[in-house]
Amino acid sequence: MLPLILLVDDNEEILEFLERILNTKYTILTATGGADAIKILTVEAVQLIISDVMMPVMDGFELCKMIKSNVEYSHIPVILLTARNTIQSKIEGLEIGADAYIEKPFSKEHLQAQIASLLNNREMIREYFASSPLVHIKSMAHSKADERFLETLNDTIFANMEDTSLDVEKLAKIMNMSRITLYRKIKAISVLTPIEVINITRLKKAAELLAAGDHKIYEIAYMVGFSSQSNFARNFLKQFNITPTDYMHSKKLDGKKIL
Repeated sequence: MLPLILLVDDNEEILEFLERILNTKYTILTATGGADAIKILTVEAVQLIISDVMMPVMDGFELCKMIKSNVEYSHIPVILLTARNTIQSKIEGLEIGADAYIEKPFSKEHLQAQIASLLNNREMIREYFASSPLVHIKSMAHSKADERFLETLNDTIFANMEDTSLDVEKLAKIMNMSRITLYRKIKAISVLTPIEVINITRLKKAAELLAAGDHKIYEIAYMVGFSSQSNFARNFLKQFNITPTDYMHSKKLDGKKIL
């Protein structure tokens, strides 16, 4: 499926122009104002927003601020388009969390490159988190709201790690969120399901314990919520492309090198 982009502008001609230059690579939704955009976000899994700054009722700055402060939408990259080319307006846009600020008139190539860059960079960060044993989940955060959410998510999984039946239902209840909201948020930030995030978090805690070298592998397997050492070993190898034994030995060698 093509990435879903939301265009926000009170000028119909601008919306038509943007849709025309982007619809070959992306699925496009349009809104003629900030309020309409927020309504769309409640029902659609938007992956990037392009908004004009100068709009009545709710301008682009207000819309961006609202998006970046709401935990349900704060992960969505926002590109602001504006004819205001003062340094102060650029600073204002970046301070409220805009991911890019493009002055009008702009070239379509510049806009397309900026969109591709934002989407590709986020995908690289997600892949790095999933494949690197000691990289914290907060590395995927793109806003303060995201950071707080991911830290709470990580702490909640850690606190319930020994519960082998921990699933999205239990996680949502503990975090005081609806199952659907939690699922959509995790999926949007990480492209992973909640179960996959729980599993990776278990494995990352295991990597931390393996690196410390204070426990045997079978002990670590049960400490992080796996029902058996063999199940743990298979999951660890699949996720990080190294066995728990080899990982532990590599960390011991690293420690000797430091000494």
